[in-house]
Amino acid sequence: MARIVITEVMDSPAVAQLAAVHDVLYDPLLVDQPARLLAEAPSADALVVRNRTQVRGELLAALSRCRVVGRLGVGLDNIDVPGCEARGLPVIPATGANALSVAEYVIGTALVLLRGAYQSNAAVVAGKWPRQALSNGREAAGKTLGLVGFGSIGQLTARLAQAVGLKVQACDALMPPGDPVYAGAGVAGVSLEALLAGSDVISLHVPLVDSTRGLFNATRIATMKAGSVLINTARGGIVDEAALVAALRSGHLGGAALDVFGTEPLPPAPQFADCPNLILTPHIAGVTAEANERVSTLIARKVLEALA
Repeated sequence: MARIVITEVMDSPAVAQLAAVHDVLYDPLLVDQPARLLAEAPSADALVVRNRTQVRGELLAALSRCRVVGRLGVGLDNIDVPGCEARGLPVIPATGANALSVAEYVIGTALVLLRGAYQSNAAVVAGKWPRQALSNGREAAGKTLGLVGFGSIGQLTARLAQAVGLKVQACDALMPPGDPVYAGAGVAGVSLEALLAGSDVISLHVPLVDSTRGLFNATRIATMKAGSVLINTARGGIVDEAALVAALRSGHLGGAALDVFGTEPLPPAPQFADCPNLILTPHIAGVTAEANERVSTLIARKVLEALA
C-alpha cells in the first residue's frame, strides 16, 4: 500500500477512489502549512496538488520516495518540471479536463464586457434608471475574438465563440499562421501584431514562461484596438496589471477580466478599486462542479496507474 498526500481541494469521490486502494492524507489546507507539508513529504509515494503548492526547492528535495506528482489542472508553473525529470519523477497534468469550464468563462465574460450592462444593480435599486447610459452596449455577432495560444482550450473557445457569431483569429508560438490547424477550425491564423490590431476581444491561453512573462505590457496594450476587451484566464504574470488599469481608466480598453494575478491569493488591491469595466475573479475560470469532477477523476486514475 502506497501513501498519497493531497495538499489542495480534490473531488470527494476521487479521494475515496484513491483511499480504497492506498493510504491517503487529504487536507485541502496543507498547502498553507509548509512545515507540516515538508514533514509529510518524505513518506509520500504520490503527491497531488493544484496551482498553489510549489513543488520545487526544499519540498521537491524532501520527496525522497515519491513516484508521481498529479496536478489538478493544466498549468505547471508551480512545479519544477526539469527538477522532477532529473529525479525520474513524472508530473501528470489533467490535460483537457477543465477546457470547457475555461472556454465557457471566456465567452460568458466577453458577452458581459461587450454589452456593459450588468453592473448597474445599485443604480437601478436606487431608482436612477440609467437606460440611456446603458443603451450603447455592443453585440458579439460580427465582432472578432483573438486567441493568443491555440491549444485545446483555445480551440474549444473558438468553437463556442463561432456559435454566438464571433469571428475568430488566433496566433500560437508553436503554429505559424499557415498551419492547417487554424483552417481546420475555421479560424484565421495571424501574427500577434495583427491579432492585437484587429481583435475586439482578446483572450490569453498561453503558459507563463520567459517568453510570455510581461507579454501584455503597456506598449503592447497600446497597440490593441481602441475599445477592445482583454481576458486573462492563463497566468497573472503575462499581463502588466498596472498598465491594464491605466488603459481601462484612460478609455483605451473597453473592458477587461482577470481571473489570474501576479500574486495569488491577491492581497488587498486598491489599484483595482473603482476601475471601470473590470471583472476580477479568484482563479476559478477552470473550476466548476463538473470540471472539478473530471479533473479529479482523471488524476486519481493516472496516479493509481503510476503506483500500480
